[in-house]
Amino acid sequence: MTTDVLDANAVAQYLIDHPQFFEEHAGLLGEVRLSSPLTGRAVSLQERQMEVMRDKYRVLELRLADLTRRAEENHAIANRFHAWNQALLASKGGAAMARDLADALRTEFMVPQVTLRLWNLAPEHDGAWFTGGVSSDARLFAASLRAPYCGLNNDFEAVRWLDDPASVRSTVLMPLVCEGKTFGLLVLGAPNDDRFTATMATDFLVHIAATASTALAPLRA
Repeated sequence: MTTDVLDANAVAQYLIDHPQFFEEHAGLLGEVRLSSPLTGRAVSLQERQMEVMRDKYRVLELRLADLTRRAEENHAIANRFHAWNQALLASKGGAAMARDLADALRTEFMVPQVTLRLWNLAPEHDGAWFTGGVSSDARLFAASLRAPYCGLNNDFEAVRWLDDPASVRSTVLMPLVCEGKTFGLLVLGAPNDDRFTATMATDFLVHIAATASTALAPLRA
């Protein structure tokens, strides 16, 4: 007499192919005992299934909570972006736009320090606060940026344009571009390392840079 050795995969496939098996052998649900990874004790197949379902439910709850948190954060940022845009629309324009833009960013986004520098402007803006102290290296650096820089302050020249550069630990540097040419740099600074990080999303920063570029473009030569 020979005894066939059942392969575990074959048993699993059989149960998949015959979903009515436990309906026809309902008593097995209570007799089959499994080890619970939660309590270490033996539990019935039904209890183990409930544990698995509870684990899946907890994972889904955590994912939903994370999505909800992100949605709330994005909603708050969108509201701040809207308020900042309203401040730009209320500006008198011209040279005042540079100050209004920076002040509104500081207020609406609660950024400790904000400044900007522009170059290749119309002659009437020579000597304005937003044109001074920009080296050729800073211009080349701004032109090399293809996206906003977010991260630690690596002793950037642009950070020294802020009111208190010594206190800045993390920063955002946004190139201002019009018609494919970089004509400025928008600088945000914070005293903590984790305010602006290399891993943060930059979608809203890209929108801020694009809006600022459009608002300041009329100052160009």
